Amino acid sequence: MEIIKPAVQFLAVMLLSPLLLGVINRVKAFFAGRRGQPLMQLYFELFKLFQKTPVYSRTTTWVFRAGPVIGVSAMVTALAILPFAGRPSFLAFDGDFIFLIYLLGLARFATVLAALDTGSAFEGMGASREMQFAVFSEPAFFLGLAALARATGQSSLAGMFGVLTGDLWRTAAPVLALLTASFFIVLLAENSRVPADDPNTHLELTMIHEVMVLDHSGPELAYILYGAALKLWFFGSLIACMVLPRHSGSWASDSGLFLLAMFVVAAAVGVTESVLARLRLTKVPYMLITAFAFSALALIFQVGR
Repeated sequence: MEIIKPAVQFLAVMLLSPLLLGVINRVKAFFAGRRGQPLMQLYFELFKLFQKTPVYSRTTTWVFRAGPVIGVSAMVTALAILPFAGRPSFLAFDGDFIFLIYLLGLARFATVLAALDTGSAFEGMGASREMQFAVFSEPAFFLGLAALARATGQSSLAGMFGVLTGDLWRTAAPVLALLTASFFIVLLAENSRVPADDPNTHLELTMIHEVMVLDHSGPELAYILYGAALKLWFFGSLIACMVLPRHSGSWASDSGLFLLAMFVVAAAVGVTESVLARLRLTKVPYMLITAFAFSALALIFQVGR
């Protein structure tokens, strides 16, 4: 019986992840004075793509075909480790946050290899930019998780968010506030959102992530889009667990509040994209260095306490 609730949580994540992008698009449409896409737009696109036959270039190998599958598999595994509303997941274990870093790196590595396998200088440009920004975002994220582990005294994500309560916020508010800000900046960069990137652009000078997946089609493009939705849920759930340190003891109540917090995080991303312009490529590292500084300060403050 104990496996039922984690299974329901994991199934809810798999089903609801594409809905976050719908919330972001509707918020952006509201600020632009438009009606916007349906909330279920990504579901429609995934259904359509799975019915199409993929097209492959003669220059590609099995690496190109394996990239999307490895990427989405890594994200599914990562979400199996991530807590849901502060509750343990399937694969919770000590030090699992380090394993998560490797899973995210594996997903990025597979996507970059698939882009390079096409032999296109255009996709190689996007892969180069992706790896350049990863140099700044990954240390910021890892330091943030290390600071959170230090603040909570736990070595697993389930333990960290399980003991994260309102009382801890009152005693370590500066540390947790810095970590929340750092995670939000990393969310924007890792999910190719404005101001780090623009998922809707097709301008060569500003493309990063989208240029790496231009040659994908059919079910493989569906895997990429679905993996991106899972990645957005991954980072959004970290922030939702940070800003909602409430554990009532009721599984249904905590789950409902957590889902509400997730949609609020998605709305915050939509507002951010509506009020900010995309940064120049040379300015994006400065934004990520800011996230690194927030994580480092949080760790220093916590050690000082």
